[in-house]
Amino acid sequence: MRKLIVSEFVTLDGVMEAPGGEEGHPHSGWVFDFMSSEQEQYKLDEVMEADALLLGRVTYEGFAGAWPERGGPFADKMNGMAKYVVSTTLEDPHWDNTTLLRDAKEVAGLKEQDGGPILVAGSRTLVHGLMEHGLVDEFRLMIFPVVLGSGDRLFPDTPDKTPLRLADTRTFDSGVVVQSYDTAGSPA
Repeated sequence: MRKLIVSEFVTLDGVMEAPGGEEGHPHSGWVFDFMSSEQEQYKLDEVMEADALLLGRVTYEGFAGAWPERGGPFADKMNGMAKYVVSTTLEDPHWDNTTLLRDAKEVAGLKEQDGGPILVAGSRTLVHGLMEHGLVDEFRLMIFPVVLGSGDRLFPDTPDKTPLRLADTRTFDSGVVVQSYDTAGSPA
């Protein structure tokens, strides 16, 4: 069984929107105020250990528009790895090695296959669907020491509690902290 890891950039107040310079958000690009070479190495190691990338349509379109034009170890891995995009509207994914899924429930079948971890980045709406179906095994949150006060947050409003178990913590000199949490249903 493959492990599904949701890996996100978030602020102290839980905002995940517009970390990399996306237009239309008043605080767009907040990640770049704190990035360091050791954090870049952490993200490279993370993507190198992953077997597949799972994305929602909006994040897929952003990545597919950016990564094919780039080079280097990170870009080479992103471009070469298996990619799955969950969308009801996308018709013809053009990024190499991309498979279209129509529903978050189809992800359960991916998890049952042999192979390494499936990494989810961005894709807030997809993440909410994965949570709803109990498909997330680990949340890996790179928490940036900034409060934005507005923007879309990673976790949806819900009357239910979502218990998590702290699995690992890593601190960078920039003040950024990565906290990894296993979900209640994740394999030990």
